[in-house]
Parts: sequence; structure tokens; C-alpha cells
Amino acid sequence: MPYVTSPVLPAGTLARSPQPVLLTGDGLVLRPWRAEDAPDLHEAFQDPLMRQWHIRRSDSVEEAAGWIEQWLKEWEGERTAQWAVADADSDRLLGRVALREIELGEGTAEVAYWAAAAARGRGVAARAASALTRWAFDEIGFHRLELMHATANQASCRVATKTGFALEGTRRSALLHPDGWHDMHLHARVRGD
Repeated sequence: MPYVTSPVLPAGTLARSPQPVLLTGDGLVLRPWRAEDAPDLHEAFQDPLMRQWHIRRSDSVEEAAGWIEQWLKEWEGERTAQWAVADADSDRLLGRVALREIELGEGTAEVAYWAAAAARGRGVAARAASALTRWAFDEIGFHRLELMHATANQASCRVATKTGFALEGTRRSALLHPDGWHDMHLHARVRGD
């Protein structure tokens, strides 16, 4: 049965080119992950706040290396795109930003981010999410980007608000964390906001 509308973004929109390096213009670079990032990635996930707000943990550098290998392959599948957030001068890993749940035909994706413990309080997550959002809307042509975080994660809520993602509501008991089910705030931006 044919659709009555055309895809917002055709298949191949992302995969036809290598994953880009994105600059924030204020000292950060969003770049594809590298195998040598594995020790720093593993270290970031040893932080208690990472364990509190994320549903995955890293038990070894080898496991972190496996994540990176998987993330690099996912660009071709156009369902997830992950970037390391690094200091533009030193290339030190400061965090991660991603597009998840990519639906090219609908022109939608979910923005996700985290900042390493040593990088918190410097606007790293907000600056990275802003750069990724600009790229997704202005260069790729996405129509809608969503962002979710646990309602109790006030720092993540501040990042969402600072980057222009309007709060649309609460998804009750929506994500299972080690300490139980979390209500999740749903924020979104639409192209042109």
C-alpha cells in the first residue's frame, strides 16, 4: 500500500557521507569516536552520577571499546549517530552527544548527551547539544528532535531548556533504572523554533 506523503529525509541521507566533525564555535569539537577513547569512556562511566542517570554501565575498557566499535558501525545503519565531545585544543574527552531513534522518513530523532565528571558545570552538554541540533535541522533537514531525561535529573532539564527544547510533558514510569521506574520529561524542538 503506497504512502500518501514522501519521506521527510530519504534513506541514505546520513550514510552517503562519512560522519562529520562538528565544531561548536566555542572550544568544543563533536567528532566520531575513536578506539583510543575507550579508557576515557570507561572512566566516565565509573562516576556515580553516570550510574544514577544511565541504564548502562561499563565494566571494563574492553567493553567500552566494544561500544565504540558498535557506535562507529551504527552511522551506516542510520538509526543512531554518536559523537565524542572533546576539547578543541587538547582533544580531551569531555562527553558524548547523540541522535538516537532516528526515523529518516518522519524526519525525527532523539537527542541524548552526557558530560564527564570533570567537564560538568562548564556548559559542555548544552553547547554540544546546541551544535548537534543546528546541524540536524539546518544541514540535514530533520523536522522534529526530542529529548528525554528523568524528571529528577534537574541538571539535564536545565540543559534541555537552555538549548531550546520545550517541555511537552511527562512520560510516567517510562524507563527502568537500577533504582526503579523513572518518570521522564519529554522535551522537543521543531524545525523553525
